[in-house]
Amino acid sequence: MTIDVIDLRDFYSRRLGIVARRLINRGIKAHWPDAEGQRVLGIGYPTPYLGLFRENAERCIAFMPAAQGVLKWPTAKPALATLVDEMSLPLPDAAVDRIILVHALEMSDDPEGLLREVWRVLAPSGKMIAIIPNRRGVWTRSDSTPFGHGRPYSRSQITQLLRQTWFTPTAWSEALFMPPVGMGWFLRSALMWERVGAALSMPFAGLHIVEASKQVYRALPAKRERAKLIPALQPVLVPSSGMRRDGAADMGDAEPQSR
Repeated sequence: MTIDVIDLRDFYSRRLGIVARRLINRGIKAHWPDAEGQRVLGIGYPTPYLGLFRENAERCIAFMPAAQGVLKWPTAKPALATLVDEMSLPLPDAAVDRIILVHALEMSDDPEGLLREVWRVLAPSGKMIAIIPNRRGVWTRSDSTPFGHGRPYSRSQITQLLRQTWFTPTAWSEALFMPPVGMGWFLRSALMWERVGAALSMPFAGLHIVEASKQVYRALPAKRERAKLIPALQPVLVPSSGMRRDGAADMGDAEPQSR
């Protein structure tokens, strides 16, 4: 289930979307203070968050899935965003150092296939941040935000999915403790909600922010070969019953020898 790129753009242009972007950027920056000299890739609808790294990264590009659509980014400069098939990213192996997934895993029809493709293009020492709706959170119950669409995840489900796709979770945090209400008081108190929720480790945050590293030496399933039985002795020829009867008859019909 994929939300349209126009709906995503409209959400981030409203007051609630602007506050949500600031809070999520705050969580991303806590994991990655900077990306100087790094090759950064965003997948899904990452453009509201790639501004953190566009100025000092070696290169910073955005890949948007074909089912979602694409918008030009940045608007006043040469385009750094393109439309892609999420199961076949147009990059060679180990091409980027850091990857951000936003509005990607919960919208994908094949999240395992997407993460394996992310593993392929990520450098051996690379890091990935995935921003994923929390299935316990209030934001997943509101259709007025993009985080209420697609499939939300619990922390244990994310851990299992990452391990199945050769990633190791290295750090966790949450964001969007405030309810998805666009009224003035809630928006003005958004930072207070974040601080109180993080301090109390409240389980009802709207989003998981998980950092994961690439497993360079992934485990491969062992193939057991069947044992081949080789006979040590040659088979013995056993005469058939008909041969025994003929032999007996011949011996009976033979004439006695003269003495």
